[in-house]
Amino acid sequence: MRVVSLVPSLTEAVAVSAPGALVGATDWCSHPADLDVVRVGGTKNPDVARVISLAPDLVVANEEENRAPDLAALRAAGVEVLVTEVRTLAQAFRELARVLAACGAGRPVWLARAEAAWREPPRFVIRRRAAIPIWRRPWMVLGRDTFAGDVLARLGVDNAYATHAERYPRVPLEELRAADLDLVVLPDEPYRFTRDDGPEAFPEAVPTALVSGRHLTWYGPSLTEAPAVLSEALREACR
Repeated sequence: MRVVSLVPSLTEAVAVSAPGALVGATDWCSHPADLDVVRVGGTKNPDVARVISLAPDLVVANEEENRAPDLAALRAAGVEVLVTEVRTLAQAFRELARVLAACGAGRPVWLARAEAAWREPPRFVIRRRAAIPIWRRPWMVLGRDTFAGDVLARLGVDNAYATHAERYPRVPLEELRAADLDLVVLPDEPYRFTRDDGPEAFPEAVPTALVSGRHLTWYGPSLTEAPAVLSEALREACR
């Protein structure tokens, strides 16, 4: 198999589960750290001609991360494209199994371990109501039907914007500051929130949890440790 991945988390999953199959990946595919494949541009602007030149048997993509015109161009060139949809943890496990099977990999041990880790994850006894910003200038937050929102819900954190009409709504900072929140969750991707960039925007009375964006938003091998890593960061913020 010759596989090109246009999704960072799927890149990691394929690389560790089907060694040698991956021949191309995006510039944003940062894991595994020693990944040595041809880079084909970004998730939103891949170099379609370069992907085709790699003569892949399969391109793996995602309906949210990749643009339909790029995928259509690949198909028009005769390339098989597998498009995933991941909006819940259960979907993530199903889609990972489907992708890995299509890449000629068996069911990896890490996938079974990830499923086991999420059966009874550590969670807040008293649920927290939180906003989860993913960008600033302008401020944007997680809205409805998101994978990260489902992950947090399983840890006892309810997204205050889970019923919003949009999946990633723009919300004025004044509205966020006035919302009835128990917690603000600040991941380090796609916007890199840090201790000096993000927490200062919110009232001191509202705890801010700085969390790993890879553990919050990636569906792949990181899912094995995500429950413990995220739970520790959330609890530390609320202590």
